[in-house]
Amino acid sequence: MPRTTPPRPVDVQAIVPELAGLRRTATRLHPRRRTPTAQDSSVGGPMLWPADEPWPVCTLPHKRGSGHRYADVLRERSILERAWRRDPRSGPNAEEADELSRFKRGRHAPHLADTDPIPLIGVTQLYRRDVPGLPDTGAGDLLQVFWCPFERHGESRHEMHVELRWRHSKDTGTPLTEQPAPEVAGRPELVPSPCALHPEEIIEHPWFEELPENVQERIEAWQGHEEDENGDESEEPNEQYIYDLSTAPGWKVGGYIAWNLTGPTRLACPVCDAELTPLLTIDQREWDPATTSWVPYEDRQDIRVMGANVPTGVSPGRGRLIIAVCPHDPHHPFRLVTQ
Repeated sequence: MPRTTPPRPVDVQAIVPELAGLRRTATRLHPRRRTPTAQDSSVGGPMLWPADEPWPVCTLPHKRGSGHRYADVLRERSILERAWRRDPRSGPNAEEADELSRFKRGRHAPHLADTDPIPLIGVTQLYRRDVPGLPDTGAGDLLQVFWCPFERHGESRHEMHVELRWRHSKDTGTPLTEQPAPEVAGRPELVPSPCALHPEEIIEHPWFEELPENVQERIEAWQGHEEDENGDESEEPNEQYIYDLSTAPGWKVGGYIAWNLTGPTRLACPVCDAELTPLLTIDQREWDPATTSWVPYEDRQDIRVMGANVPTGVSPGRGRLIIAVCPHDPHHPFRLVTQ
């Protein structure tokens, strides 16, 4: 089923015409629980991967024997999804609760040394035919994103390790039929549930603090004098712009970054100094109480349904991970931004 984002509550470009020159197209991916194939764009589905090509692995040194069993994470979600769908009031029955109680964090792979290769998790694959906003880098029509099941990398030892692979889907040859998976993941939230995608192009505007100062002032003047139906001044300045008129929540390609935690930071390519642009945003939630205006028409009956806004089950870093890339050369290093 396609997804359709409602029109914005206000035509902000009519109020602040300068925003028209700053608008940017984003493609909302709208992942929803399904059973995709390797021929589909998906989150957590099987990757289109050549049988004669080594699967990407992590060999960076870190502890990798303790955590949650990968298979247990998916089994637990399957049980809970079935239980809550069957009985929205009480959820799992006694038999299911007993099985769930056995899924615990532990030292489930003590045989793994700190540098033993462990399979990266296939997070998402995007075909350009499905995602019109996917940039044409010349490196292929299929983007595949992988990450290590542990957040123990970088100088802080708390960062993610992500790899991007571009490939020409027609040149895959004999595809791999069984996708490797790690034995253990550091957190269940790093294991994506299989989801089909329902891409939809929308228009976004920059995060408020990224706007030119005169445009910020125009928006503050407009919102500061808006009144609600009771004659009182409406939300705090900038709230409606930030939550309803600038950046969409959820998984998306392109668009703008929502700098809600750190505030804007310049993202410069370390090779050519070009401003990096967001390639992919991976978000814990499709919506929250502040962003319900972005809920597609087709999902509005599910706004308050438990788990409906977290279809993929993932929450990278602080909850939202942005992969920012050089707009000039796909081979230049990318950067991860967490918000």
